[in-house]
Amino acid sequence: MAFFAEGYTKMRLKEFAAHLGLSQTTVSRALNGYPEVKESTRLMVQEAATRLGYRPNASARRLATGRAGAVGFVLRGSDEFGPHTTEFIAGLGGRLAEEEIDIVLTTVDTYQDELATYRRAAASKKVDAFILHSPKVKDERAELLLDLNIPFVLHGRTEIGRPHAWLDIDNQGAVERATSHLIDLGHRRIALVNGVRGRTFAEHREAGFRAALAARGIPVDPALMANATFTDEVAFRMAQSMLELRPRPTAFLAGSMMTALGIFRAIRQAGHELGKDVSIIAHDDVFPYLNADNMYPTMSTTRSSIRAAGVRIGELILQLFEGKPAGLIHEIWPVDLVLRQSSGPPV
Repeated sequence: MAFFAEGYTKMRLKEFAAHLGLSQTTVSRALNGYPEVKESTRLMVQEAATRLGYRPNASARRLATGRAGAVGFVLRGSDEFGPHTTEFIAGLGGRLAEEEIDIVLTTVDTYQDELATYRRAAASKKVDAFILHSPKVKDERAELLLDLNIPFVLHGRTEIGRPHAWLDIDNQGAVERATSHLIDLGHRRIALVNGVRGRTFAEHREAGFRAALAARGIPVDPALMANATFTDEVAFRMAQSMLELRPRPTAFLAGSMMTALGIFRAIRQAGHELGKDVSIIAHDDVFPYLNADNMYPTMSTTRSSIRAAGVRIGELILQLFEGKPAGLIHEIWPVDLVLRQSSGPPV
């Protein structure tokens, strides 16, 4: 029997399997978490790999497992190329890279182009799973992937009545809590600059906003509610129009930090002071280059790290590969309310 010194890193799968007296298929499946491998065998193989410094070659592992070693991610339209996407992919890619799994990024122009991408993927088998993001309340993409038998994890939630893997944050609870806080401060004219209508997260946030107002007997003013993509310029124009209303809003809930920047510009242009004349609470996904603590005045936020969500969804994809049923993979993350200088009582 061959002997391998501690720390030896260049042995091949064939040699490592022979050293353990197992088949190459059994060793590969044990290292990749296949459920049909006995737990005692899996632990023995993993212990030996650690002790001997064995690291499977990615190409050999793909050949042995029948997997492509890649996860797909589709972006549709220019509005999906932004800091949120960058942070999410950074977290996802970093986690998958630890397992030598690549991300295959596809860009398309239309919704139908995106659906065609999934159909091509089913035929080519170039990816093992997809990450879906920004779902609609009833998302056709999730239904199609289930029909095509392609694994996926959804970043968000959808109501399709079929088991699927997903991770989401408590958007409704976050906005309800932020709105209630502004009401407690004395605000009654509160504006919501939300995401695109029909997206689950935007509908959940509106539900939280309405619930907080209803609990205090405050009527909903449609003029103080807007839906759009999360960009500085769009938010600037919306906030400008709202600030021209009489009576004007005394507080804003911003769907993202980019939205908050646009609202902030409109507040300054109108001659108001942020945190005194007009308050803002923004949804802040903890961008390293746009830190709410470093703004002036500092920005109150509902906070949940989108990079951490990317990391976790990478881990959930790995659970799917290990055989965990998709219907058992679902998480709702709480959202923190962080109060800073941008929110205060109305004057």
